[in-house]
Amino acid sequence: MSEAKFDTTLRDSQGTEVLPVKPEDFDFDAYAEYEAGMLEKNRKFAESGHGLLVYRRVRANGVFYDKCRDYKESLELQLGALKASMPYQADIANFLEPWYGIGYIASCFGSTYKWLPEQAPSVEPKFSSAQEILDSDFVPIAQTTEGKYNLEMIEYFMDKTKGKVPVSFGDIQSPMNMLTYLLPVTDMFLEIYDDPETVQKAAKLCADLLKDFLLKQQELIGDALARPGHGFASSRTFRGVGLSNDTSIMLQEDDYVDIFKEMDEELGDVFGGVVYHSCGVWEKKIEMVKSYRNIFMADGAFTIETDPSPNRPEAFADAFNGTGIILNARAVGNLENSFAAFEKLWRPKQKLIAVTYCKTVEEQAELYRRLHEMEERG
Repeated sequence: MSEAKFDTTLRDSQGTEVLPVKPEDFDFDAYAEYEAGMLEKNRKFAESGHGLLVYRRVRANGVFYDKCRDYKESLELQLGALKASMPYQADIANFLEPWYGIGYIASCFGSTYKWLPEQAPSVEPKFSSAQEILDSDFVPIAQTTEGKYNLEMIEYFMDKTKGKVPVSFGDIQSPMNMLTYLLPVTDMFLEIYDDPETVQKAAKLCADLLKDFLLKQQELIGDALARPGHGFASSRTFRGVGLSNDTSIMLQEDDYVDIFKEMDEELGDVFGGVVYHSCGVWEKKIEMVKSYRNIFMADGAFTIETDPSPNRPEAFADAFNGTGIILNARAVGNLENSFAAFEKLWRPKQKLIAVTYCKTVEEQAELYRRLHEMEERG
């Protein structure tokens, strides 16, 4: 067997090639029945203090890149992903995501998306200080070109699906992450030490703009809303706001707690709890994440094929055991490599979602069996 490693030739290490399916050709009733068969199990898991669920994520290649530019194409690819997911044995259904980039906050201040060939939309920070952000004119996200398109995308998804399949928010950036789309990250770090109060005010402005935008999305999606969304296993019976917070691992914990943590918690208050994600190794932030007063779930990568800098399962196993916090653990790889990571993460009082990417239905079935046997052994 060749040594497992991160495949740099892949555009998306967690992506799956799927055949697009037009809405008129998709069996929505069959998928609704498929999802409904899992919801009670999802609800019990969410309410329990421990347990294990398996989620086979099928993430259509291109949807989180340039394919988001045409929401009709995005929906067809994502419906193809839902169809492809059904034969894989799992405990949580896949969901649709009206994803339209992550730099939407910049549009409030007059920036527009830049589209490079076959890449996700990007933005360039236009400010050099937090005070400049506060002094500038801005409009709500929903009134910007990017915001309007994103809401139109959601309306299209909901019109075509009639609420019969789960739909999530897009990729939600934490207030700190959002600041880096307005202010170069190096400038932001300097400002954190030179003028932390102004940085906090600018981040709070971003958080308020985000909250209003998410409330509009929530109204459009209605009962079909699957939470926490994006890279997290999500269900209509789960809760929380899934914050992508990659920049947080670059900041000393005390500074993050003093400046940004309360804003994350306030967003959690509105949407059912904080859900934390960071790429790379974030074990030094474990205690901070556990200390959120309304933490519901945390996410990490645990194999080298998932992330070139995966987390050590051993660092998370005892830390999360018995806390009641869901650990959304992603493990790209074959049956043996994935199971090895989950086995190291498992403890009798763990609350674990094993996110798998097995290539074949047969391999998935075997991994599913092993994982639940592990759970039964305690």
